[in-house]
Amino acid sequence: MSVNHPFVMTVKPGRYVWCSCGLSQKQPFCDGSHGPTGMRPMFVEITEEKQVAWCGCKISGSKPFCDGSHKKLD
Repeated sequence: MSVNHPFVMTVKPGRYVWCSCGLSQKQPFCDGSHGPTGMRPMFVEITEEKQVAWCGCKISGSKPFCDGSHKKLD
């Protein structure tokens, strides 16, 4: 489910698949639940270990990363 906060974590270099539909049980990452929605996940290549804030509300203007848009939601 989409949430009203980012998922802040340290990630290692690699390929990540961010859930864009909000239905995944493995948020913020895709588990394939988007099938019936017609939506598709976003593939992200991380090149160095760093802390990131993955968007949890799914309305960020800088998807897949948080831009604070969740603060506009009630």
